[in-house]
Amino acid sequence: MNSSSQTEEHELARIPAEAPGPAQHARSKIRITAIMLAIYLSLFIAALDQTVIATAIPTISTQLHSSSGQAWIGGAYQLANAAAAPIWAKLSDIWGRKPILLIAVGMFFASSILCATATSMKMLIAGRAILGTSGGGLTQMTSITISDLFSMRLRSLHFGLLGLVWSVAGGLGPILGGAFTEFLSWRWTFWINLPISGAAFVLLWGFLDVHNPRTRFVEGVKAIDWLGSLSLVALVLMLLLGLDFGGATFPWNSPTVICLIVFGGLMTIFFILSEKRLARYPLMPLGIFREKSNVASLALCFMHGFVALAGEFYLPLFFQSVKHASPFHSGLLTLPITLAEGILAVFTGILMHRFGRYREVMWVGTAIMVLGNGLYIKMAAASSLAELVIFQIVAGIGAGMLFDSPVIAIQAMVSQQDTAAATSTLWLIRNIGSSVAVVVAGVVFQNGVDDRVHGLVNAGVPTTVTDKLAGGEAAAHASILGTISDPSQRAAVQHAFAGAFRNIWILTTCVASVAMAASTFIAKKRLSTEHVETKTGLEEMKVSRVNTTA
Repeated sequence: MNSSSQTEEHELARIPAEAPGPAQHARSKIRITAIMLAIYLSLFIAALDQTVIATAIPTISTQLHSSSGQAWIGGAYQLANAAAAPIWAKLSDIWGRKPILLIAVGMFFASSILCATATSMKMLIAGRAILGTSGGGLTQMTSITISDLFSMRLRSLHFGLLGLVWSVAGGLGPILGGAFTEFLSWRWTFWINLPISGAAFVLLWGFLDVHNPRTRFVEGVKAIDWLGSLSLVALVLMLLLGLDFGGATFPWNSPTVICLIVFGGLMTIFFILSEKRLARYPLMPLGIFREKSNVASLALCFMHGFVALAGEFYLPLFFQSVKHASPFHSGLLTLPITLAEGILAVFTGILMHRFGRYREVMWVGTAIMVLGNGLYIKMAAASSLAELVIFQIVAGIGAGMLFDSPVIAIQAMVSQQDTAAATSTLWLIRNIGSSVAVVVAGVVFQNGVDDRVHGLVNAGVPTTVTDKLAGGEAAAHASILGTISDPSQRAAVQHAFAGAFRNIWILTTCVASVAMAASTFIAKKRLSTEHVETKTGLEEMKVSRVNTTA
């Protein structure tokens, strides 16, 4: 044991022992209801903003006179969300859950105003980045707070309800975005956040009563893993920027793309060294990765985040570009997958709560997710409404079973004190998967359109149309079918769009297959019905560190 650990043990020996208390202090039904409502509202707006702008992107690009930045309206949120999420969890370990959750909600409120009043694409993208940063805090803190409040067996039920909120918000996003864009203004996709986040803030302020360590500000700042935080943000941003630029803004063999990907990979090594050797209180305890089951759970979460968000984000664009649906109608067409995901999230939560089994849920869920995304490959301009509905229901059943079962799987393998770190790591991996999905699927889609532009020219499609589809701007012109009157040219463009989307569905099917393989390595663990609420603060972090290094 090193001298640092011995010093901390000596410090801990001087901390007066606390008298044993009840495992979980009693809360009234009114208080619990108010807390859970606030948590659900917080997660709802974070999930909503991942997809609400999907159907509004073409209109936003037109009104802000910028098609070049349209990919970053969604990408900025995802990148910031993925990079910042685990930092929020560590801040809550230092200062407590309630103040950090309130800061995240307040920040979401303020950045929504910035986005709603944006006068340029740069201002909107900056606002979306801040919105994503706070959204990362909301997704992290909702799960962590529930883990603090309830036992393993009971939290599986609440996680199922979180999965319902997540899937409903993600599915309603395109519908609300389309309705606001078509009947009011795209700016309402951000104004809608204000009453929801405001209500969540008031409820959290008045009713959330988890442990408050009252850590002094200066002491808390000194305890932050600054090197780990900066290196994590750097590696996430560089890797995802490199993937986004490759094949679209720059060739894959360009120095810009190569440097971003290479240096992003090197930052991964620096991050691991920082967590293992330099950080006093690591942002991501590496001991989590010693268990094969934990690695499998994290891998499954990455794949699930990738597949689920790719569907939620690109299905509305498919309906607009291939089926010539309006923004509002394209949102309505995604209702089948939304309902399927929500219903199955609750159902699997009930199953895990009742029987204490989670591995079987993941085995079945991944298999159905593979089947559903494989069916997407058959979607074309001639596909019937019945086919589109059935395919989405199958994919939604699979995805809905996987929202929270991996969370239970990894939490079952760690101590209560390490639950927040394990949960934040899992959400980081899931958010990275979602971010990679938006970026990589966007590149796959654009490259698919670019490969078909020559065929469109041969089909007689005017260069005024093909020029808008090439060079990274296809998604911004998803509604271009409305400008084409010639039936044969119109059919050619529909076929080109459908072919490009087919490439995305082939990719998601392959990723879902990897998730199915990963689920077989997840271990079985009994879900306890007993619970002791987590205490936060520097003294508790010292205890956890000494136990880890002993």
